[in-house]
Amino acid sequence: MKRWMKISICVCIVLVFGIAGTLLYLNRAVNTMAKQMYEPLALEDRSPSTLNMATLDRASEDTLKPFIVLLIGVDERQKDSGRSDSLMLLAVNPAKESILMFNIPRDTRTNIIGRGIEDKINHAYAFGGTEMSVRTVESFINFPIDYYIKVNMEGLVHLVDSVGGIEVENHFPFSYNGFSFEKGILALNGEKALSYSRMRFDDPRGDLGRNERQREIIKALVRQSITWKSLTNLQSIMDEIGQSVKTNMQFEMMKEIFLSYRPKIKEVSSLEIEGRGQKINSIYYFIVDESTRISVHNKLANFMSVEGGL
Repeated sequence: MKRWMKISICVCIVLVFGIAGTLLYLNRAVNTMAKQMYEPLALEDRSPSTLNMATLDRASEDTLKPFIVLLIGVDERQKDSGRSDSLMLLAVNPAKESILMFNIPRDTRTNIIGRGIEDKINHAYAFGGTEMSVRTVESFINFPIDYYIKVNMEGLVHLVDSVGGIEVENHFPFSYNGFSFEKGILALNGEKALSYSRMRFDDPRGDLGRNERQREIIKALVRQSITWKSLTNLQSIMDEIGQSVKTNMQFEMMKEIFLSYRPKIKEVSSLEIEGRGQKINSIYYFIVDESTRISVHNKLANFMSVEGGL
């Protein structure tokens, strides 16, 4: 055998084993991260999920069932039980090749399930953590939630720094928490990204504008996380995710959703919950009329192909 052929074969063997070893390492590392993230809810024994491992059969796409995820952005600091800084629902329906997404304004006045009072919906987390937040949102939309993903907003600082910073496009200049943000493309480190995501009172769209900036930060994090620079710091990134993100999805579920559902989704649509500001006992609330709440429920039920309304 010629010498150059032997060298080529050796190089191929090294590449094959190198790639296999990298994939094995990544699988184990991601599995470890998923275990750190996993945090089940006590209410899961009474709230049946529309998604289970029996439905996740890639060989038969017709078995893929729709499901709903509640994204909870938590403003949780030292010596503070925290509040849900943002609440976003993602309804995933592979049969319609679509995701329906909408935010619930944090000041929305509603029944706090398990507390027996009406209050701002973001206070549910302060009163009873993730479980009370999920139950309260379920009551507000009158629809079961299959999964939650909770992100500690303070963890954004370390996560953004772990990927080497991010870039976002800012649509108007503002200052917040000692930082100035000019209009245009901004390079943000962790501290700046957190401040950029929190401002709302100087935003012409209030909560809606802040929610949009938070979504832009998440998108920028995803883009930056897949760069070569970030891959060289992969372990640190996964450690930060494991510490800052909690969910009731298990590793196999995440993997199957990524493999089975993601290729079928072609579009993301959104709706906006309408309401009005009102002060009650000198406290500002976002008031959602019953007719609007019913309309949101029915739109969600129709998207999820569930018969009937309220």
